[in-house]
Amino acid sequence: MNDNSTVNTGRNALRQPAERLYQDELAALFEFDPYPKPPGWRLSPRAVRAFIAGTDGLPVAKWASKKAKSRNKTVIARKFYGDDVLIDRCIVTLLGNRGLMLVGEPGTAKSMLSELLTAAICGDSTNTIQGTAGTTEDQIKYSWNYALLLAEGPSMRALVRAPLYVGMDQGLPVRFEEITRCPPEIQDTLVSVLSEKVLVVPELKGEDRHLLAAPGFNIIATANIRDRGVHEMSSALKRRFNFETVSPIRDLRLEVELVTREAERLLGGALAPVTCPPGVIELLVTTFQDLREGVTADGVQVEKPTAVMSTAEAVAVALSAGLDAYYYGDKTLTPAAIARHLGGTVMKDNPDDLKKVRHYFDTAVRGRASSGGVWDEYFKARRAL
Repeated sequence: MNDNSTVNTGRNALRQPAERLYQDELAALFEFDPYPKPPGWRLSPRAVRAFIAGTDGLPVAKWASKKAKSRNKTVIARKFYGDDVLIDRCIVTLLGNRGLMLVGEPGTAKSMLSELLTAAICGDSTNTIQGTAGTTEDQIKYSWNYALLLAEGPSMRALVRAPLYVGMDQGLPVRFEEITRCPPEIQDTLVSVLSEKVLVVPELKGEDRHLLAAPGFNIIATANIRDRGVHEMSSALKRRFNFETVSPIRDLRLEVELVTREAERLLGGALAPVTCPPGVIELLVTTFQDLREGVTADGVQVEKPTAVMSTAEAVAVALSAGLDAYYYGDKTLTPAAIARHLGGTVMKDNPDDLKKVRHYFDTAVRGRASSGGVWDEYFKARRAL
């Protein structure tokens, strides 16, 4: 053990929060944002949308004003590949101080959208509650420093602030991940907060007893619709949220673009840069879309695995195959490497899922392999499954 170890401030973190990863883009948007900003927001709704959906290749200054003569060259890249109208609805929901509930199948970038929204709105996406079966009320609202509590009694100095308290006090959105994994009685601690925008601390006296939410506070929650171990939300809590469904990407080009970008970013972060040929990434994404839909673009019926064939899982396969290519291959992503790591995605709950993937290779992949190229190499690697 190194006694001289220090706290990691994030410079060498495995994963950077969005506000640090895209700090140059956020700074440029903040500087060239001429549009009105809601109370408590760092950026205007237009700039929040631009941060998430990109500026279509335009530098920020020109995006803000076509007549701009500034030399600013920062182009905002698209980060969320999905329905742009969905982004607009999410922003409008938050403008109206309604809670926002993002629901959908696992791996559809609900958490990413939540993180991007909070990073753009307040510059801090880390004020997060992770919902589990063991989440307690004090992990959501507040708890106590028991040494100070015994010595001085209830006081602001003894209060330990949890994410909900921090969000209300500082005017920050609170991200509540996997809210339906919490027991119903824990979920319902949010009902009065979302209705009245007041958090009561009954142990305190005077003005400290009631915490009034500062402008900018809201709750952005996520919930999966397929996972096991989830709890139904009460009707009272549902009424406090606007629900938005985040669907899987169905546009092949957009999903290929996203998987390529994320795989290259993750491989670069792992100090294992690998060449990712577009045809190989397209092969991977096509496989996921075929198995997700149960039918290929050519009309061939295939069996759908029970495992989630999401974009996030496709990125995970690309990352594993890329690391394989870097350390064991010639630093170029290959169809064979994809085939070797595909089984790890589908073999989670049901052993029959692997049989379905093999059937997919014997039908859809075999048919495409006749034209040679990457599909032929992919088919020949089926023995790895």
